[in-house]
Amino acid sequence: MPEANSNGMILAKDEENDAEVRREDQDKINEFGQLNARLHEIREESEMLKSLLEKIDDASTELMMGSGSTVMLRLGDALFESSEEDATEFCEMEVERYQTTLDGLTSEMGDVTDKMNVLKKVLYGRFGKSINLEEK
Repeated sequence: MPEANSNGMILAKDEENDAEVRREDQDKINEFGQLNARLHEIREESEMLKSLLEKIDDASTELMMGSGSTVMLRLGDALFESSEEDATEFCEMEVERYQTTLDGLTSEMGDVTDKMNVLKKVLYGRFGKSINLEEK
C-alpha cells in the first residue's frame, strides 16, 4: 500500500522511505517543532513591536506640529499632563527601547532559521520525501 506523507499526499513507490525513526531522529524532529513554534512567536512579537513603533512615530509627528502647550501623556491606563518637550523625549526613549527589542528579535529569528535549516538538511537526508518540514 502506498505511503502518505504529512501533507496527505501519496508518495510514489520510489519516494517511499522505510527508515526507522530512531530516538535521536525524534529528538531532532521535536527540536525542529519547538524552533518552528518559536519562529512564529518571534514573528508575532515583531509585528506587534512594528505596530507600536508606527504609533509612537505618529505621536511624535503630532507633537512636532503642536503649539507648544501641554499634552496628555498616556502611561498604561493613566493619563498625565506633560509638556510637549517631555512627551517628545518620552517618545524617543520608547522608540529606542522598542527598536532594541525588535533588533534582538530579528537576530534571534536569524539564529532560529539557521538552526531549522541545519535540522531540515539532516532530516530530509535521513527521511527524504517521507517527512514534510515546510510551511503550508
